Amino acid sequence: MTFTAKILLLGSGELGRELAISAKRLGAYVIACDSYAGAPAMQMADVAEVFPMLDGAKLRDAVEKHRPDFIVPEIEAIRTEELIALESEGWRVVPSARAAAMTMNRDAIRSLAAETLGLTTSRYRFAESLEEVIAGARHTGLPCVIKPVMSSSGKGQSTVHAEAGLETAWTYAVANMRGDRPRVIVEEFVDFDYEITLLTVRTKEGVRFCPPIGHTQEHGDYRESWQPMAMSPVALAAARDMARAVVDDLGGHGIFGVEFFIRGDEAIFSELSPRPHDTGMVTLVSQDLSEFDLHARALLGLPVGEIDVCGPSASAVILADRESTDFRFEGLADALAAGPGVDVRIFGKPATRVNRRMGVALARADTIEAARALAVEAAGRVRILYS
Repeated sequence: MTFTAKILLLGSGELGRELAISAKRLGAYVIACDSYAGAPAMQMADVAEVFPMLDGAKLRDAVEKHRPDFIVPEIEAIRTEELIALESEGWRVVPSARAAAMTMNRDAIRSLAAETLGLTTSRYRFAESLEEVIAGARHTGLPCVIKPVMSSSGKGQSTVHAEAGLETAWTYAVANMRGDRPRVIVEEFVDFDYEITLLTVRTKEGVRFCPPIGHTQEHGDYRESWQPMAMSPVALAAARDMARAVVDDLGGHGIFGVEFFIRGDEAIFSELSPRPHDTGMVTLVSQDLSEFDLHARALLGLPVGEIDVCGPSASAVILADRESTDFRFEGLADALAAGPGVDVRIFGKPATRVNRRMGVALARADTIEAARALAVEAAGRVRILYS
């Protein structure tokens, strides 16, 4: 069989699973890699490889074994020095090795945004010791947010309201960081009206924007998202300008999840991921082309065109509450019967742990409020039973 392209997927969680499906629909051959067997994307891929993504030698071995057309990172914690070396030898990294390296660590992408590109950000300092954390908090003022420069899904993030809480926040951030670098960002707490993810697609045809996605978080991790998020034209234009500036600087083709705090007409750059974003799960029902379809098309050099929105849509996560490898789901039929326009995705993760995302409920309705309520209702009807 002849394939359109061979894709080596580095990281095989739920986002990688949906990307693998989108790529397979376009005729691609997918090699799914992760640190554990049976990861969600592996169940959809042609081949699976199990190795730690921070092991540069094993990463290179996988590349040389499979000789992919595209190396596609799906997680932050990857030995990016090896990606840079591979790209210099002619291998294609999506969207680019530089983008993967700069966004794996919050310090690099924040420095690029604030100091090189002059984007509007909160006040911040980086810290590698408790003493530097204390100095950083005095610079930003209290309350402040402390989080590892490398983590995912909000792990290790906390808000500190008094100087007495800085040591606990530092310890928590280091304990929950990814990689091997004990470094945090101490960031001004922004009194924002709401947060958005602006999915920005860099293609051969130019830059495209999805309508803004609103979302809620708990402990720094996404719980609900909805699209479109109502916001002022001035703030949206500012966010688009900043998103375009940073993705053009990073280069390559693919989707970027660019996050902003919004305060009135002001957009404040927060973070960026050079890959599909967890809050963008809502696009599985909200757009004619999901964020995964857009990423697949962009990286393969295929046309994207205009992005059509199907109407007010929302997502709500399905969470586990304990650790187990012996569990089952119930209530799927009840969830799908919650109302018209409801869909459910079970991720296929082989183990649960406290607050681990195991699935997502999706809903469309006449209004954002109705879609959010429907998604939350559907998610609540799915039960995880443990043996």
